[in-house]
Amino acid sequence: MADTKSGTLLIKRYASRRLYNTETSDYVTLEDISGFIRAGRDVQIIDLKSGDDLTRQFLIQIIADHEGRGENVLPMGVLTDLVRSYTSEVNSVVPQFLAQSFEMLRNGPASMMENLGAGMPTFPGLEAMQAQQEAFLKAMTGGMPTGWPSSTTPEATEDKEDLGDIKKQLAELQEKLSKLS
Repeated sequence: MADTKSGTLLIKRYASRRLYNTETSDYVTLEDISGFIRAGRDVQIIDLKSGDDLTRQFLIQIIADHEGRGENVLPMGVLTDLVRSYTSEVNSVVPQFLAQSFEMLRNGPASMMENLGAGMPTFPGLEAMQAQQEAFLKAMTGGMPTGWPSSTTPEATEDKEDLGDIKKQLAELQEKLSKLS
């Protein structure tokens, strides 16, 4: 448990549920912790009395708070699939899947799609999972600055054409549905 500016920031939770930053010797909030993480710091939160590592629970709480305020980063389908993964045999691949997805995000767009699915075990439904991973990555990278294809690149033009096709298909489906009603 490093407690230096370059190492992991240690936060202690007291019995009063207050969070204490051991680096600056002051109390912090979940929003402060979220800011440390966004600034690139690794954070570890421990219960002072029991010594239990509470980091995971607090990180989930930070995500839930952001989602609850309308800062929706995780598409509804991803949230639903996460819940399902806790009660299915797929739960063994979900952590690896998410870790690889975020690793690709950190490494940038050039390696993202070429590494999609690399190193993942083969099992029934892998193609569907890879398609979900690709959709998740596209949702996560929408609006990312510099380094992503601009609207004038061949890839962007191709994406716009694909989007046009999808919109056309959606309009056709909506028309068929309205006729059925």
